Amino acid sequence: MPSRDPSFHRYPSPSWHSPFKQPLCFPDRSISHSVFLSILASSSLLEEVRMAAAAVATLPLLLVLLVAAALPAPSHGWGVDGHLMVCQIAQGRLSGAAAAAVKDLLPSYAGNNLSSLCSWADDVKFRYHWSSPLHYIDTPDGLCTYSYDRDCKDEDGVKGRCVAGAINNYTSQLLTYGKSSATQYNLTQALLFLSHFIGDIHQPLHVGFTSDRGGNTIDVHWYRRKTVLHHVWDASIIQTAEDDFYSDGVADYIDTLTENITGAWSEQVPSWEECGKNQTACPDIYASESITAACDWAYKGADQDSTLEDAYFSSRLPVVNLRLAQGGVRLAATLNRIFG
Repeated sequence: MPSRDPSFHRYPSPSWHSPFKQPLCFPDRSISHSVFLSILASSSLLEEVRMAAAAVATLPLLLVLLVAAALPAPSHGWGVDGHLMVCQIAQGRLSGAAAAAVKDLLPSYAGNNLSSLCSWADDVKFRYHWSSPLHYIDTPDGLCTYSYDRDCKDEDGVKGRCVAGAINNYTSQLLTYGKSSATQYNLTQALLFLSHFIGDIHQPLHVGFTSDRGGNTIDVHWYRRKTVLHHVWDASIIQTAEDDFYSDGVADYIDTLTENITGAWSEQVPSWEECGKNQTACPDIYASESITAACDWAYKGADQDSTLEDAYFSSRLPVVNLRLAQGGVRLAATLNRIFG
């Protein structure tokens, strides 16, 4: 699945109010199937996630395999492993109240594992066409700045339809948790969307230039493999790091990031968690950081048809690691503020 739905500009244009409302009828079993298909497509997920999803798969195995084989190779914001890392880091930093709320909102088959559903928002983009523009922000070419009023809109110019607007929206929905037994929102979906979008907004090319669609039209070679620049930042850098440095795959990678959060980065963490002016979520800060990183690191040295190898990988991996760690810390901080 491409990082952006290539037909997102043709999505049906619903009336779009604030706070936004997503459809409430998406069945739980569809979520389990989408997770199961993602797991089939990714060999480096944690074993516990594989087992949790496989245990509840209700389609016959042969049918699932046939459907999976017919699907295009997935390419999600941060990739499946990147989103898994963000959510795993976050869940380990939740307050007691937030942990209880997350457990209450997650479907039972998730086994209280938020990371097992952290890529759900990518899996449903073709079912929920209206959600495709909510994964990213397009900014003016070459300016290397972000402005909510200028940039947070979809291709039809509808304001608020970008990843920053989506984070604000689903934060507002989750703030209704526990306020009434009859809520107008699907808070399980709100949790999954928010968790995914906070990951997305920390991927630098999810706040990229308009003309190249956040690096999606910049063809490059990652070593010998032909790909696009956006995918390099979604998945290729992470996968190469796992292959080169982490014998236990994503689990080992998470341990290293967690050690840095409590060690080398510990003095920076309080500033990552801050969200000024008594805000519950502050996506504008994260978006501004991402476009700066996109200009300083992602686009630089990555021209059309260029080959990116060791020099690019070794200099950009620290940026990826930092953004993954910040995404996890900030998701936890946001959920802690929401649920008290």
